[in-house]
Amino acid sequence: MDGENRLLGRRGVDDPDWMDLDDAAQTWRRDGFVILPGFIPPDDLKPAVAELDLMFPSAEGFHTGTDQRRDRFIGDEFAGIDSFPFASTKLSLLAVHHRVLALAEALLGEDDIHIYGAEAWAKYTGACDYDQDLHRDYLNHTILVPSSTPGCQQVEMFVFLGDVPEELGPPHLVPRAHTAHLPAVPNWFLRPGRRSGFRFDDDGGSPDLYAAEVSGAGPAGTVIAFEPGTLHRGTRLTAPGGARFSMQLCFRPAGLQWGQRVAWAAQSFSDAWVDFVGAATPRQLQAFGFPPPGHPYWTPEALAGMALRYPALDLTPWRTR
Repeated sequence: MDGENRLLGRRGVDDPDWMDLDDAAQTWRRDGFVILPGFIPPDDLKPAVAELDLMFPSAEGFHTGTDQRRDRFIGDEFAGIDSFPFASTKLSLLAVHHRVLALAEALLGEDDIHIYGAEAWAKYTGACDYDQDLHRDYLNHTILVPSSTPGCQQVEMFVFLGDVPEELGPPHLVPRAHTAHLPAVPNWFLRPGRRSGFRFDDDGGSPDLYAAEVSGAGPAGTVIAFEPGTLHRGTRLTAPGGARFSMQLCFRPAGLQWGQRVAWAAQSFSDAWVDFVGAATPRQLQAFGFPPPGHPYWTPEALAGMALRYPALDLTPWRTR
């Protein structure tokens, strides 16, 4: 995407560095993904990155063994995942950063979008084998299959919290031009030499698909947006003493009921959730299902109850509408 092509004023954003989201949407529709290097500015990343130690060992702490949390990450590629709400309120707020929300809206073509999954992920060189087979994510993102119908699509995003060069295991993705002919099943395309009897696995080796991979390597703040039906995979970390920190975020139109991963109410009494709500904007909270200002839900009774449940939440935007 041409970094000099700008779009100002989308959804009220007045930012001279704002990238053209229409270009991003065209690429996403064509390829099934779009890679936006440095999409989140460094100054917006810093508060969240500064609190990562609340959740994960640093690269040094892990590799020297001085961080007692180290053993959790050994032997399981998914052991480094923390789910929203995060121990870091700054990281929770970054998951619904205004650029992230505007990107989701542009890709989905919807003004009212909901976040249906949010995870932070730490990976460390040598902790385990992060090299995955090519796969789609739709099996645990929808009870249906991916659709190209406007209003019926979902989008996932990887957000890099630090630089992710090739040696720190960026995701690899396959453009739709190489996959459009593939049926919904199988879901996994195993690497040569691997065998499985699972009906969602293809053990043919798929050399053409692996040859068509595009690397998502990029600097801190990079966002990779892709459809749950896009073939992709995680790759191995090889940098000595390396660590990779990122988020995976999932969005859908508010009215799309078959795309689901978590129910936020299950976490809504935790301290981390209450801290996030107290610091979030109405637009950020709407992404989690809060009715917008002006909605009939906001009766005096509801406002009084919310004041008790979330003492730090400024209810002025909901009261004044």
